[in-house]
Amino acid sequence: MQIKPRQHLLDIWQAIARQSFDTGEWDWGTWGGESSVADAERLLCLLYPATEIQAFRLDDPDTTQDDVQQAMRKAGGRLELPANLVQAAAEFMRTHTGADKGPSFAGGYYFGSRDPDTAVTEEQRQLGVVDSYSMSVTLCLATLGFLKVYESKTRRGDIQETIAELRAATSNRLTAAMVSLLRSFTVNVFDTDSSQGRTLTELLGQGRASQRQVLAKFQNRFRPLRAAIIESLVLGIDVEEGLKDENQLFECGWAWSLVKDAPEVETSEPVGPQPEGVANAVPYLYFTVVALDGIQDLFSDRTLTLGLLNTEQQKLAEALRLRWELTQQYWSGIARFDSDRWPLEDIPWRTTGQKLESEYFSLSVAAILVHDLMRRRATDDDLTRTVGVMERLAERGRITSRMTRDDPVVHELHNMGVALPLQGSERIGPPLTWSMTDFSAQLLKRTVQLCTLSRNLASHDRLLRLAEDIFDHMWRRRIRDGEGVGLWDNVHAVYPEADIRKRRVPVSWSITERVTEVMVQAHQMYRQPPIRSLELSELATALLSESAHLLGNEQMEPAPTDDGRHGMQLRNIEVKLRRARSLVDEQPGTAYALTLDVLGQLDALARARDAADRGV
Repeated sequence: MQIKPRQHLLDIWQAIARQSFDTGEWDWGTWGGESSVADAERLLCLLYPATEIQAFRLDDPDTTQDDVQQAMRKAGGRLELPANLVQAAAEFMRTHTGADKGPSFAGGYYFGSRDPDTAVTEEQRQLGVVDSYSMSVTLCLATLGFLKVYESKTRRGDIQETIAELRAATSNRLTAAMVSLLRSFTVNVFDTDSSQGRTLTELLGQGRASQRQVLAKFQNRFRPLRAAIIESLVLGIDVEEGLKDENQLFECGWAWSLVKDAPEVETSEPVGPQPEGVANAVPYLYFTVVALDGIQDLFSDRTLTLGLLNTEQQKLAEALRLRWELTQQYWSGIARFDSDRWPLEDIPWRTTGQKLESEYFSLSVAAILVHDLMRRRATDDDLTRTVGVMERLAERGRITSRMTRDDPVVHELHNMGVALPLQGSERIGPPLTWSMTDFSAQLLKRTVQLCTLSRNLASHDRLLRLAEDIFDHMWRRRIRDGEGVGLWDNVHAVYPEADIRKRRVPVSWSITERVTEVMVQAHQMYRQPPIRSLELSELATALLSESAHLLGNEQMEPAPTDDGRHGMQLRNIEVKLRRARSLVDEQPGTAYALTLDVLGQLDALARARDAADRGV
């Protein structure tokens, strides 16, 4: 199924407008307000495309395009639509404010209990989670950018007051989210003989290198990174001392929430009290990927151009950027530890901290590698091997291969998902879990990101075909009837023979938001110039040379008495040749086609002249 970002986004927006504006005003529904993560994802489905794609802008009613207005007609007319979005965002900020008047980042019903007989406590539901911190960064930046334009386009006094309130609350939430991300970052140091150390050395050695060989290679590979962490980050005496010992292994990344005993971050911004952390100081691959996705929005071109960050937020952003770069370098190095056979290619990945293995974790490591490849200039070998990993993950995930009888993959990756134990949550209640059901959506997202990055024709073609296969799988998983029609997620539509358990929430806003994000990325991919083929460029250049020569020859012939039609033809040929010459570097295929047409016209003129000569 071909990915058509504009049409698919309009379909998604129409479904969201039907779901969220059924009464003409924003309606959070039964589950609204129960999870800051889900509510942020829901708003981002509208605000992210509206602030990233010019054609989907809603902040200037005079420029709202007709098909966009038609898709969002349930949300109000051209003037009411942006006002209703402002009201919805303001309600989100008010709803997700804690009892201490500071922003709340509660995971809510996204938390599950590892013990089916013990319910999650209310205190646990109110715990902040990295998903919410990261989503809040993206949502707040999108909201601030939206307000920057819309406030000059409306004269309604009530909306102007709401905009002022919303801007202050959004800025505070953005700062609090950045502070929380800093306090959730951790470096875990462990001995090679510990269970974590043995898992990591086995993963890196892949049965072909001894523990001592792996340690020696680890020391050499990560010595500069180890020094950078020691010199740049304040981590506490125990961690710093352990890092200085090169016989110790380490991991860095984000825990699932605020780390226990994490020091408060000094800031002059009014973020409210900084709560105590409960999470163990252990990085999670999933939450690390989520954090990296949100942090990169802080230094995007749009954020810098619009000046969305104040001075204090810029300082926090720089601190996060350092962690963002160090984390990418670490996991990219781990993924490609052995150049002959990458650990990433040994699917499924085994986590050291949680003692789990799954294709989802391989996808998480691949996602960090994609981040790193986008940050630096990727080699063709890196891209080709990463494409192979993506193709294998799609096959193993039963996206491009058929389901077997009683297939456990469908249950573990698509239906109930991979359940992550949240280490440290047992301090205030039953042990919590976090389920990851968005394997297909995440795989689609990373494939499109790689497709945008790739400038190699063969790799780009493979990635585009894979993206279309995954998208076809995702599009068939839309809800067909009942609440949430046109949104996600109906796993049974793709796996009718599997034993699918119905989830308690009607709409998965996490998967819907991921698909929306993919449409924005696909739009950016198609906006890039096409990949330049050297072979086509050489052919087009040769054809241009021949065409120019033949045109010059034709212009020396006496013009026939045909009321100027011959001269008009030659002028049209000149225009096409100029166009072809201007495109030969960027679009050699188009230049090739234009030049072939010119050659055909010139040959037709030559044959007509020969026929006339023979007739004389």
